[in-house]
Amino acid sequence: MFDGVAPRYDLMNTLLSLGQDRGWRRATVAAVEPRPGQRVLDIAAGTGTSSVPYAEAGLDVVAADLSEGMLAEGRRRHPEMEFVRADVTDLPFGDAEFDVVTMSFGLRNVADYPRALAELHRVTKTGGRIVVCEFSTPVWPPFRVLYQEYLMRAFPPAARLFSSNPESYEYLAETIRDWPAQDELAAAFSRAGWKGVKYRNLTGGVVALHRGFKG
Repeated sequence: MFDGVAPRYDLMNTLLSLGQDRGWRRATVAAVEPRPGQRVLDIAAGTGTSSVPYAEAGLDVVAADLSEGMLAEGRRRHPEMEFVRADVTDLPFGDAEFDVVTMSFGLRNVADYPRALAELHRVTKTGGRIVVCEFSTPVWPPFRVLYQEYLMRAFPPAARLFSSNPESYEYLAETIRDWPAQDELAAAFSRAGWKGVKYRNLTGGVVALHRGFKG
């Protein structure tokens, strides 16, 4: 599904989030606390937009995604970075390979996301961290209603106007609406073995940053 939207995927994210996606990505990088020499797995990296800041900070970053179309576009844009095709529920990496694993706006697209969290735990070194940025549930009820109205009424027409594959964005709107709220997702992190799980709401809970470490 994502292969066909790869060339304009980042532009569409910016348009449909009303420009908020750039701030969310900056917050994710800050939460990772990148340090030179760290090995980082950026899963669901798409075209590599989320991976670039780690490479620029001197980290050994692996940009991984399941979509060949996304990876091809990423390799075209960033030939200096390593792109790997990977299924987050069955990662092609050994145990304890990475200091940090991170994922931005991809976990909700995984049918068996608890298994994905467990796989990410497996490939992380003891003491390493996970940072996941994902759409969530606005905490203020009136705003929550307005947000859901935007998702289901304004989001698909905008996608039809600007995207060559609007059906994929209608699907994305549905996954955002049906995604678990912050506390429920945090509990899934803990069940997968992550310790000290915390989350921080961004834009009133439209997005949440979940963090934890491998004990």
